[in-house]
Amino acid sequence: MRRFAERDLAQFLAYLNDPQVARYQSWESYSAAQARDAIERQQGLDPGLPGRWFTFALESKETGALVGHVALKTTEDGRQAEIGFTLAREYHGRGLAFEAAARVLDYAFTSLALHRVTATTDCENDRSVALLGRLGMRREGHFIQNVWFKGKWGDEYQYAVLREEWLREHAG
Repeated sequence: MRRFAERDLAQFLAYLNDPQVARYQSWESYSAAQARDAIERQQGLDPGLPGRWFTFALESKETGALVGHVALKTTEDGRQAEIGFTLAREYHGRGLAFEAAARVLDYAFTSLALHRVTATTDCENDRSVALLGRLGMRREGHFIQNVWFKGKWGDEYQYAVLREEWLREHAG
């Protein structure tokens, strides 16, 4: 995991515009200008700034290629956060999202000393639902038709984990 760099633009744009990757995301597609702006906005940020998303770039250890990202948005009071993740399709099913999200959660609870981290996912996104469960996040909510999403009403699950729960399960 690392900061985004200008060299990531082509790979970032490619997976953001993959319909399978964007299926459960808030966007349909990204222009090169939008992707460049997203990368540039991250340059001056540090993780944990209240009210701001920080996006960690995920790099392949073997090739150095950008394979996805994990984002963390700290609440305005700096005590809680929301996590989200996106990986290029060719890297799905390899455990990389779990590894990266676990590292970000560990960072959130140790370095940032956050109290609680949440995640929201589309109820139809089976991979995300399974990943959040494997991370030890508890399903706290099932929202029925709470979001207008890509032309229809959608249902979402909300998950959360407390610092004390994370540290108890991941100590050492």
